[in-house]
Amino acid sequence: MATLPVEILYGLYLGLLAGIIPALVSGSLGFIFKYFTGVTVPGLGVVVLATAIAGINGGLMGLLEESVKSSPRILTAAVVVMMLSLWAHSQGDKLGANMPRRFSLSGLRKRTLSADVVDFVGGVGKVTITPTGSIRDMEGYPPLPADLRETLSEGSWALPADLPLSELETRLSERLKTEYDLADVAVSLDSRARAQITAAPPVSGLSRRVPTGKRAVSVQTLLPTGCARGDDLTLLTEAGRTDGMLLSADSGGGKAAKADPETDKPAATDGGTDDESVPAPATAPTTTGGEGRLTVAVPRPAASDLLGVDWARVMIQSRGTRREFELVSLLRRSGKRFRKLTVAAGGPLDGTTIGEASIRDTHDVAVMSVRKAPVEGATDQDRRWVFAPRGSTELAAGDELFVVGRRQALDSFAEVVA
Repeated sequence: MATLPVEILYGLYLGLLAGIIPALVSGSLGFIFKYFTGVTVPGLGVVVLATAIAGINGGLMGLLEESVKSSPRILTAAVVVMMLSLWAHSQGDKLGANMPRRFSLSGLRKRTLSADVVDFVGGVGKVTITPTGSIRDMEGYPPLPADLRETLSEGSWALPADLPLSELETRLSERLKTEYDLADVAVSLDSRARAQITAAPPVSGLSRRVPTGKRAVSVQTLLPTGCARGDDLTLLTEAGRTDGMLLSADSGGGKAAKADPETDKPAATDGGTDDESVPAPATAPTTTGGEGRLTVAVPRPAASDLLGVDWARVMIQSRGTRREFELVSLLRRSGKRFRKLTVAAGGPLDGTTIGEASIRDTHDVAVMSVRKAPVEGATDQDRRWVFAPRGSTELAAGDELFVVGRRQALDSFAEVVA
């Protein structure tokens, strides 16, 4: 008979060998019971079941011979089997508790950011997205200029952190197109807010900003101070009155006004404290006023009239207050958010009305607007957004909803809709 240390080593080996199957069974039972019933299997029952399975397994492997079962290695092996089974049961129970009860193929795409890359400023989560690797060229387009490639690789962009990665990718693509006039952008984000960017350089300048059906015409005029691209204006000429949109302007023989880093330095302190003033956010270039030329997008018939004009007077039109921004601000101040959702086929809302589903009472969210799913023969009028829909509004697969509520309620309602 071997010495006691050797017998213990044999027991550890036999316990690992015979305890694999009991551990798998214990882990599976713990997961199944916790996931489907929410009940944790008692540890004593797991130990008894694992010991019985290990005994059957040991008998099949010939471990219960008289010379073996009377040695200390059997006791050691039994302890190892019970420990493995209890550990596997705890892991299966934990997995069953953490795994989501409902998920869909559409939800698999809604990956979110890692919590340690989110910064909370005033209770609102923000994430700073930075490029990783080199900025790649997009196939079918010329390569990016070296200075633009360097600017993109050194840039960083702050976006809301409560959005899925797919929405963050879309927003960053649109932002890069707007800020750098890129022809096309493809962005891929990981959970650490690192972006792989594939970009195409600008392939056109002014022509890309001219709306469809309009023509760009330049006229000499007295420009107001503070005009920026996109302003609505009216030109008064001998040919009459023409409404258009400002595309570009050159006032006072120079370009649109921009901040000068040399002249816009903050005032020096007296040495008692450090100046930690926050730099002003970047704004769109504006005109400095005075005589100059502007380029305006006007309808086709008016373009030919303006080509023969030497001088024009300009009036900037008011756009009024953007009520949608005020609405978003009020919702955020009250702790509410809004989200756009699509009714899934065969879901709880497919084929029912808003009143029958009791959306407000059951899910604590309110439906702001509804737009019907595209069907054959439907016109734009049929698919218009219906605001403040009544309870008798019937919902069908493919309908788009804008809902308002607290973030937790919106997450819960999104699972129901999907």
